[in-house]
Amino acid sequence: MKKVYAREEYCTGCGLCQVHCITAHSPYKDNIVKAYKKTFPRPLPRVIVEEQRPVSFALQCRHCEDAPCVKACITGAMQRDPATGVVNNDESRCVGCWTCILVCPHGAVARDERGKKAASKCDMCSGIHEVPACVAGCPNGALEYRGEREKEA
Repeated sequence: MKKVYAREEYCTGCGLCQVHCITAHSPYKDNIVKAYKKTFPRPLPRVIVEEQRPVSFALQCRHCEDAPCVKACITGAMQRDPATGVVNNDESRCVGCWTCILVCPHGAVARDERGKKAASKCDMCSGIHEVPACVAGCPNGALEYRGEREKEA
């Protein structure tokens, strides 16, 4: 399974990965200005930029093999797509109990308390873009989308 890997030596903490993530999950998938000015409520970024100078990096769901969030989900909203291996959250089934947030070993699941309470996490832009928007939009190559055994660029 391909995943997003952070290369902290190239991350400047600019946050463009978050901008492209928000845009990709808005109704205006290819227009940043419209995504920011015409989408209310604006989607949460599904990637978190950790900025602890001098190191910064983008953090997103690792789509773990054992996926503790899937095991802990009381409604079955967190599920692994058997075809892609991506762990997705079905927000229509999520009741906002936040158990997934408590068990995530990477701190990659966030609370979205706007409207219906639901967990928000990386979905690898499944069904939106072939390459996750955060990776495609990173100007420094600080995010890579590759298989676990593929070499770093």
